[in-house]
Amino acid sequence: MSLDLATRSRLLDVIEQDVVPLTRAGVRRGNKLFGAAILRASDLSLVVAETNNEIENPLWHGEIHAIKRFHELPERPDPADCLFLATHEPCSLCLSGIAWAGFDSFAYLFSHQDSADSFAIPHDIRILRAVYAVRDPDRDAPAEGRDLYNRENEFFTSHAIGGPAELDERIARIAQTYDALSTTYQESKGSAGIPLA
Repeated sequence: MSLDLATRSRLLDVIEQDVVPLTRAGVRRGNKLFGAAILRASDLSLVVAETNNEIENPLWHGEIHAIKRFHELPERPDPADCLFLATHEPCSLCLSGIAWAGFDSFAYLFSHQDSADSFAIPHDIRILRAVYAVRDPDRDAPAEGRDLYNRENEFFTSHAIGGPAELDERIARIAQTYDALSTTYQESKGSAGIPLA
C-alpha cells in the first residue's frame, strides 16, 4: 500500500478526530501520549481507535491496546485487509505486536527521534539500541546512523505520514496538540507509577 496525499490526509483526520480525544483523556489520567487506530485498507473507514493505558497495564501501549480492542470486536476484518496507524513510530513491543497480529502495513506520524526529542520519551530508542542493535565488533558499539529496525521486511512495511508539503500546516497543528499533551504528561508522570516514565 502506498500513501498518496488523500490517504495521508485521512490518516491525519483519524489522529485529530478519533485518537487525540482519547489520548487527551488518557494523559489526564497519567498515561503517555501514544495512540493508534486500525482502518479498513479498502475505504480507510475506522475500525477501532485507542490510546495508551499503561496505568492499567504497562503493556497497554497505544498500539497494543488498539490490537486488544480490535480482537475484542465481535466481528472484525482480517488484519491483512487493514492499515494500522500509530501516532508515534512503534517501539519494539508494538512492532512485534503489529507483526504477531498480522498487520502487514502501518503508518506513523512522529518518529522515534521525535518521541525522544520533542516529547521527552527516549525509551523506544534506548531499548531498540540496547536490546536489538548488534554491536560493531571493531567499535564495541552499534553503528551510528543505522536504522533501528527494518522498515520493510517479511512481516510489515512501515510508512511515515509526513512528506508532502501540502500537509505541513496540518502536521504542525497536530504537533502543537501533542506538545501540549506532552507538557501535561511530563508534569504528572511521576504520580502514575508507570515503569519507564
